[in-house]
Amino acid sequence: MTTHDLTLIAASDRSSLPAEPFSARHLIDGNWCDSADGGVFERHSPAHGVLVTRASSGGVAETEAAIKAARRAFDDGRWSSLGGKDRATLLLRVADLIDRERGRIALMETLESGKPISQAKAEIEGAADLWRYAASLARSLYGDSHNALGSDMLGMVLKEPVGVASIITPWNFPFLIVSQKLPFALAAGCTAIVKPSELTPATTVMLGELLLEAGLPAGVVNIVLGHGQPVGALMTTHADVDMVSFTGSTAVGKSIVASASATLKKVSLELGGKNPQVVFADADIDSAVDAIVFGIYFNAGECCNSGSRIIVHSDVAEEVTERVIALSRKVPFGDPLNPDTQVGAIVSPEHQSKIDSYVTTAVAEGATIRLGGGPLTVAGLQDQFYQPTVISGVTSGMAIAREEVFGPVLSVLQFDTFDEAIALANDAAYGLSAGVWSENVHTCLEFTRRVRAGTVWTNTWMDGFAELPFGGMKESGLGRELGRYGLEEYLEVKTVQMRIGRTRAPWVSNR
Repeated sequence: MTTHDLTLIAASDRSSLPAEPFSARHLIDGNWCDSADGGVFERHSPAHGVLVTRASSGGVAETEAAIKAARRAFDDGRWSSLGGKDRATLLLRVADLIDRERGRIALMETLESGKPISQAKAEIEGAADLWRYAASLARSLYGDSHNALGSDMLGMVLKEPVGVASIITPWNFPFLIVSQKLPFALAAGCTAIVKPSELTPATTVMLGELLLEAGLPAGVVNIVLGHGQPVGALMTTHADVDMVSFTGSTAVGKSIVASASATLKKVSLELGGKNPQVVFADADIDSAVDAIVFGIYFNAGECCNSGSRIIVHSDVAEEVTERVIALSRKVPFGDPLNPDTQVGAIVSPEHQSKIDSYVTTAVAEGATIRLGGGPLTVAGLQDQFYQPTVISGVTSGMAIAREEVFGPVLSVLQFDTFDEAIALANDAAYGLSAGVWSENVHTCLEFTRRVRAGTVWTNTWMDGFAELPFGGMKESGLGRELGRYGLEEYLEVKTVQMRIGRTRAPWVSNR
């Protein structure tokens, strides 16, 4: 296959490229500041090569100052003591400001990450919805009461904010993922320190601007830019931090659990996935093929929910594979600034090399490349694109069937029996999401019960709602985001026992 068989969108209008890079600074205790040592780092567009962001590079001094500000803001009650109505009002104001700035935020997201502009705009719209949903939760916090403990006792269970939360976010959905965490922390009454990825710092800084415009008290949210060392490491070990919420790789998640254990912090992790879509012989093939293509190429496969392996009944395996290949050729790859583009650039040369190494290894292990299988050249753009790739003849022992590739690479496995399909679906260290395609509701329900995944889609893929919790089993993470469960992550439970009247019998007799 040549790249002429693909749908490519060359570089077009470059008027959206910035004449000057965005200047990103730390937000500490309500003030924008540079690093004490003057350190900076730069981000170039992975698609266009131009310098798009120059950011302050934080160190120990900035991180400690941010933690101290968050601790002080929590302890003095300037946010944690507010009523739910007041918290909700501010969160709604932030949502309106996000809507107002959607185009500006989406453009910066596209320039830094390489994702298509149309996708970025949809994600920013979705993020605003998350802030509004979190606002509704802020007004409906409640605990429990127990009045059946005897006539002389009343019990209450209170829900209180956990305290200071460290929020560490990744590069693949920088604005959306911070919006899956921060508004829920704020709704609960927590204060926060936020560290975005050094590859995509700008949109989190833009969010900080909107928080200040909305009237958030100083110190309630602090943003420190920089790398995992030292910024992220200190955010996960500092004694004044009560909780860590992290989205990223499983390897880093494990290290956070280890480092946070010294102070027994609460930890919430959303990590990797090797998500299967199981296609039974009676499936609606048209719908399944479209969803498979969407599931693997959305965000260039740089997505923890990527449907990176399909497990197809042998009776329809070849038909499904051929139709996936044919539809893959029609997916527009190319200039992220073109609204017709559906798949943009890979985030970095290092990550592109990692993707390619998985493909090379799969071939060495006996798999067959049916489509793609290498870097992609797009006229007028950087060499940071990867071909839509479909690999068949994959077995469960191969690395490409077990490890997270995080790119536009689909593995095809086959099964003959229901039990075999379940065994293959569960044969991975991850358990983030899974899908099943069948017109038989009993097949779908049994699969849903037996597969080990935090989310199961039946006859669809990657739908999402603010009301429904998201998170994984096994090595895909701890805890949940979104829904009421996402709020619960930022709360502690306190039991209150009240004796009514002087009814307690003396423990020591006065006689």
